[in-house]
This record gives sequence, C-alpha cells and structure tokens, in this order.
Amino acid sequence: MTYQLVVIYHHPTDADAFDRHYAETHAPLASTLPGLRSYTTVSPDPGADGTRAEHLIATLTFDDAQAFQAAMGSEAGQAAVGDLANFASGGATIVSGGVTTIV
Repeated sequence: MTYQLVVIYHHPTDADAFDRHYAETHAPLASTLPGLRSYTTVSPDPGADGTRAEHLIATLTFDDAQAFQAAMGSEAGQAAVGDLANFASGGATIVSGGVTTIV
C-alpha cells in the first residue's frame, strides 16, 4: 500500500527566511530520501477571513510503510529531521499513513 508523510508547517516567525531555507536546503535534502516516489508542496491560499491557515504543506510518497521506515532511518532521513530545527520556528504537525485512493 502506498504510504505518505504529510508535514504541515505552521506560520514561522520569519516567513522569508523559512521559504529561503526550505527551497535552498531542506527540499533538496529531503529529495534525496531513498525510495521517495514523489514530493509535492502546497502553499495554502488565504481563507475567507484573509488569513492562511498554515504556511506550507509537504507530502512525500513512498511505495509502502517499509520503504518509508527505511527512508527515515537512513542518513538522509535523519539529516532531514534534524534540519527542521533550522527553519520551522512555528513548529509542524507531522502525520503519516497508508493511502486510500477515492477517485
């Protein structure tokens, strides 16, 4: 079963610094995870009240839970997790699990 990691980045104290670090350091690092099949991000649009609920949402897809566990246990996985403290000043919610395709 396809397995995904979803990282919901909350609003950082310095959005420009977050975006720069994410684009120049974190995304290239995470892109080297072994077994990674796809890596997408969403920058949420503002809601009806004009504010964005979150700063950025990243979705990383793997073939299955075992591939995900191997990736996170790898040197690249440990480096990516360790890098969060360097830019995610607003914190992040991290969820993972098997994917069910509806349509």
